[in-house]
Amino acid sequence: MRHRRVAELMTPNAVVVLPGTPFREIADLLEEYDITAVPVVDEDERPLGVVSEADLLRRQTDKLGPSTAEAIMTSPAVVARPEWSVVRAARTMEEKKVKRLPVVDDSGRLIGVISRRDLVQLFLRRDRAIQEEILEDVLTRTLGVAPSAVTVDVAHGTVTLSGTVERKSLVPIVVRLCESVDGVVEVNDRLTFVRDDTATTGRRPADPAPPVQGLPPAGEDA
Repeated sequence: MRHRRVAELMTPNAVVVLPGTPFREIADLLEEYDITAVPVVDEDERPLGVVSEADLLRRQTDKLGPSTAEAIMTSPAVVARPEWSVVRAARTMEEKKVKRLPVVDDSGRLIGVISRRDLVQLFLRRDRAIQEEILEDVLTRTLGVAPSAVTVDVAHGTVTLSGTVERKSLVPIVVRLCESVDGVVEVNDRLTFVRDDTATTGRRPADPAPPVQGLPPAGEDA
């Protein structure tokens, strides 16, 4: 299954500041655009760092040294690429303990910003959109399961699967693929199956040898 890409969720044309932008101007930009941080870029629009509300509060408490973006930013900037999956972006945020990632192109220039708020939007997808993706992409295209065989109910991101699939081994695969669909919070498995192909039956016994021409089958008197 294909997760959404950073390019699909990022905010393009992000508000930015230069290294010499003063404290007050940064604060005004955050308030004006209702954002919590801005990337700091050089003259070639390459990210140097990020100034967040937390950085501003720390500097306001310290009141020591210059109050420019370069002095108070968190650096170096942790960046993302537009082709990244949103899963990779989320993991990077978690590992680096940041709430947003400047997105850069092949030359390292800023082309947008993706934040935790953007990622949360995935879990606000319409239930109908999730249901359609599971029916069309997971069941029909990927697994070749007839949509009529499985009922997919979605309520607030929680998916309930009911119906019957051909093989028992297919059940965990269906569940796992549904869990990977963007916007799915939980999957309730109520699937049944026609055939248990997971049971260990040992080697299949060989068919009995055909009788030799002119002789009676084994077990019969001559």
